[in-house]
Amino acid sequence: RKQSDTRKFLDRVFKNVDHQLIDLLDHSISPYDYSGTYPESDEFPKIAEQIINHKKIVFATPVYWYSMSGSMKIFFDRFTDLVTINKQQGRQLKDKTTFLIAVGADEKMPTGFELPFSLTSAYLDMNFIDSIYYSVNYPKSEEELDKQINLFLEKIK
Repeated sequence: RKQSDTRKFLDRVFKNVDHQLIDLLDHSISPYDYSGTYPESDEFPKIAEQIINHKKIVFATPVYWYSMSGSMKIFFDRFTDLVTINKQQGRQLKDKTTFLIAVGADEKMPTGFELPFSLTSAYLDMNFIDSIYYSVNYPKSEEELDKQINLFLEKIK
């Protein structure tokens, strides 16, 4: 959803931070194809080029059934292209830093939720630094939430 809880939390986290947002809902990303054949409408290469131009990458997703969203999973699956078909482009991810923002209904981030993000980062020679989780059903006080956000942003700076 365009006005999802994840988007609202992202807007709050980055309200005073210069950033470029790539909303996967605005792009056509085809599922991974072992043959490497994609329709002309596929925008993954363009998005990959955009993220390569940044030193810090923040992945943001709602928690769906204890996992990342379907569109994020398709996006992550396409990293395979960057280690097979487009190796030169994939090598440019080396030494970038990654972070995770997750929003869900449970009180805490599900156990192991960070693993696909941290392990994928490591596989691509990127450095996963930290995550922040917001629960829509167990909200923190404004003061506590601001403190958590500020600590997270300090790691990004």
